[in-house]
Amino acid sequence: MLARNARMFPGRTALVELKPSIGLRKEITWKELDERVNRVANVLLSRGVTSGDKVIHWMMNSIDWLVVYFGIIRIGAWVVPLNFRFTSHDLKYCADISEAKTIIFGEEFRERVFEAQPELKFVRDYIFTGQNQITGMTNLIDLMTHASPIPVERELEDEEECGLYFTSGTTGAPKPILITQKNLGSAAIYENVRQSARGGDNFIMLSPLYHTGVMMHWLGFLIVGARAVVLPEISPRNIFEAIHNEKVTVAFLLVPWVLDILGAMERSELKKGDYDFSRWRLVYTGAQPCPVTLVNKWQEIFPEIPIQNSYGLSESTGPGCIYLPAEDQRKAGAIGKSGFNWEARIVNEKGEDVSPGEVGELIVKGDGVMKCYYKNPEKTAETIKNGWLYTGDLARKDDEGFIFLVDRKKDVIIYGGENIYPVEIENVLHGHPQIYDVAVIGIPDSRLGEIAAAVIEPKPGVTLVEAEINEYCEQKLPRYKRPRRIFFDKVPRNATGKIEKPELRKKYAGYRESFKI
Repeated sequence: MLARNARMFPGRTALVELKPSIGLRKEITWKELDERVNRVANVLLSRGVTSGDKVIHWMMNSIDWLVVYFGIIRIGAWVVPLNFRFTSHDLKYCADISEAKTIIFGEEFRERVFEAQPELKFVRDYIFTGQNQITGMTNLIDLMTHASPIPVERELEDEEECGLYFTSGTTGAPKPILITQKNLGSAAIYENVRQSARGGDNFIMLSPLYHTGVMMHWLGFLIVGARAVVLPEISPRNIFEAIHNEKVTVAFLLVPWVLDILGAMERSELKKGDYDFSRWRLVYTGAQPCPVTLVNKWQEIFPEIPIQNSYGLSESTGPGCIYLPAEDQRKAGAIGKSGFNWEARIVNEKGEDVSPGEVGELIVKGDGVMKCYYKNPEKTAETIKNGWLYTGDLARKDDEGFIFLVDRKKDVIIYGGENIYPVEIENVLHGHPQIYDVAVIGIPDSRLGEIAAAVIEPKPGVTLVEAEINEYCEQKLPRYKRPRRIFFDKVPRNATGKIEKPELRKKYAGYRESFKI
């Protein structure tokens, strides 16, 4: 797709990178992008990297991030993108599993690389990107200067492995997910269909590229040669100014960013009338259920810019297997129906379809389903059965076939024999006008097994007390679903917007007390 764009639209801008803090704006054409990818590919070949070799890719969002990514997979090697929040311990963990022989990293990660280096038993070649020099390591910029821009002679097959992605670890240690060239190609097709992407579009990339979210969204625009903007410095003002200045048409905004934008507008820090959003035609969100109150508030302020919800997971090569289009916003709160070229079912423990309204596990089937959990055949067999990917998410379907996410299997609270789904409580609490963010977890209770606890982050400048929350819950929730403990604290989220519930359980699960019902 990239090489084709270089042939068909050589002078058309492919990517724009913005760093408002230093006044940086740079752009690259499709021809220039393709040639730089070829240079990286030829650098790797010259250093002995061959088909099937694993290359750790640890960089911050940038045009260069994408150049390195495509350079690796263009020669048939496996790219191993790492979370920029990973520690040196995480690096060793991922390097040991992947048995990567080469690592390409941004110079901002060098201290973590140095710390792990003595224990990286497979890595032989350390290549860094940046303007400075690092003793004993090679600068990729220098290597590319002398490398050929001529395409490598390598035919890539659909079923070839090309990417080893490590999950965000919100349900335990990061799991290595192996994806193929076919997975990437199918993501480009169904993302293009879902977003009605055309060559004149301009997509803004905000989320971390190491994750299968925004990267796979972008493939829907890559396939038609549309422009994209990389904005690594995220704030409501930076987002608005980038959309205004670059004439952005489509944006993927995680729930926390939507909250930040609406909060900034509520405080009059940003005013819609100060910006030209005439080309902005679509915003969509994902990575977690989107509260109905949030959707309604967005539509109230931006009636001309529909908001869609997308559902996916790393094991499905990112988002798009289920989505809720703008025309179905009467079903706000649902994650939607199966996407283009996908199937979805909700099943019980025996793998049988459940009735409408009944809660079961969501399973999906399509060309985006990963090949396997790398080096873990038992977990793979547990997760993929007869081509169906068992997501671990609990859901229900209404009479019209719309799917509503209930919660993660592992997050369900067993309260005196009753199942409580934290997402339902979170959605209710998001309706409180003074709550910025909320997470509900189960904490141990000697009498009831578990009780629901709400960790609440008030809006800036707001003071909330437990009595106010209890009164609100009494009006909105049945008694058994009301949180039995209230904690006021910051809600931790990872770089992809997911609540880090293991961190909250570690902090608060030591609280034990019986309550009279």
